[in-house]
Amino acid sequence: MNQYKTGLALGSFAALVHVVWVLLVALGWAQPWMNFVYGMHLLNNPFVIMPFDLTRAVSVVIIAFIMGNIVGNVFAWIWNKVHN
Repeated sequence: MNQYKTGLALGSFAALVHVVWVLLVALGWAQPWMNFVYGMHLLNNPFVIMPFDLTRAVSVVIIAFIMGNIVGNVFAWIWNKVHN
C-alpha cells in the first residue's frame, strides 16, 4: 500500500467532508441539520452554530486535510509493516 497515496486520499476525503460542513454553515443550514440529527437520536442539541467566518472555514479544511494525510500515512505504514 502506497502510504503517500493513502495519506492523500484520506486527507482529501477529510477535507471534502469539512468543505460540506463549511457550506452548510455558510448557507445557514447547519443549525437545522444539527437539530434534526440530534432529534433523530432523541437528544436535545446543546450546540449553537457560530456565524460564518472565512478564516476559520479555510483553517478547518486545511487542518482536516493535514490530519487526514498524517493518519493515512501512518495507517499505510503500519499496514505495510504488518503485511510484509
